[in-house]
Amino acid sequence: MPSDLLDHARRAKGFMPEDEGALLHRVALERLPHGPVLEVGTYCGKSGIYLGAAAQQVTRDTGTTAVVFTVDHHRGSEENQAGWEHHDASVVDPEFGLMDTLGQFRKNIARAGLEDHVIAVVGRSTTVAAHWRTPLSLLFIDGGHGEEPARDDYRGWAHWVGSGGFLAIHDVFPDPADGGRPPYEQIYLPALASGAFTEVAHQGSLRVLRRDSGAAGDPLD
Repeated sequence: MPSDLLDHARRAKGFMPEDEGALLHRVALERLPHGPVLEVGTYCGKSGIYLGAAAQQVTRDTGTTAVVFTVDHHRGSEENQAGWEHHDASVVDPEFGLMDTLGQFRKNIARAGLEDHVIAVVGRSTTVAAHWRTPLSLLFIDGGHGEEPARDDYRGWAHWVGSGGFLAIHDVFPDPADGGRPPYEQIYLPALASGAFTEVAHQGSLRVLRRDSGAAGDPLD
């Protein structure tokens, strides 16, 4: 990853460790020549910069614009709200008293020079997923970490991964002592149980699965 873009990723607010970001960047480089990438849960754009850097490189290499879509309502997940561990009062809109990370996201992507490659879709994951019909070469799920949001993200999006495409899942903790369980229980385990996905890489809490059966849009259950 170019050092200037890595610096932008380091400076952006977020929860993506650098070694996990490096893996995300690598798998995006591999898959972007085959179609778009979509990220569920972008917060202030840290992981979007890792993905966008890959899209920029693929565009230069192929001459065809590679893109990453990010889906987020930008009001923060449950764990980002006031009184929770990951709350950041600096991204609360004083007029509405609600979190609003869209401005930070846009600034971070613009500062990194990635606006042509990282496309913000502002809305709830379930609403956008209900209308989505485009096959994905890579799906990265890092949205709400409660049981229902994690389950909804899996059910709404995972079936749009095309054959040979990757499903990347953040904050997968098989051991409860290491962190919250929903991404592990509601996304990772169901994906493996479907028989459509095989794990091919991991770094820290980031797991990467490859779709080995079925086509984009085919049900996983």
